[in-house]
Amino acid sequence: MAGGIRESQGDDLVENHEINVTPFIDVMLVLLIIFMVAAPLATVDVNVDLPVSNATPQQRPDQPIYVTVQPDKTLNIGNDNVPLNRLGQSLAVATENDKEERIFLRADKEVAYGDLMEVMNAMRDSGYLKIALVGLETGAAAPAATTPEGTAPVAETPAPAAVGATTP
Repeated sequence: MAGGIRESQGDDLVENHEINVTPFIDVMLVLLIIFMVAAPLATVDVNVDLPVSNATPQQRPDQPIYVTVQPDKTLNIGNDNVPLNRLGQSLAVATENDKEERIFLRADKEVAYGDLMEVMNAMRDSGYLKIALVGLETGAAAPAATTPEGTAPVAETPAPAAVGATTP
């Protein structure tokens, strides 16, 4: 008999050729729940009105570090408030003292240029020279509160993109 090891058909059990998918489904559901819980924790929740840019977006790392400058000149690293005089120390903690890691700088469009440069200089003085500026892509800018006709506009989803980097 081709493919058979035994010649006799004695008390052999009948082989079941069906795959049991129940453990596979259980594992997939557990992974789905883990990712549903972990995904919101990986986002930055500081609201900022970013200016629009037409530069090509850069590739974003897995764990980006965002420094946010709000209109009232308060700074955030991720979701944590940081005073300007402690920016270098807080960045060292966030980057595990890796001065070569790229820092993504987000600023509200209401922030004055001088204030933004003050934050960038503080980052450079701390040894962080790879600074990427974050803005909205050209087509992703949210329009003003109302249109000239007085109707509410359709809001588009903002898509942050690193638009440039400063290096020495």
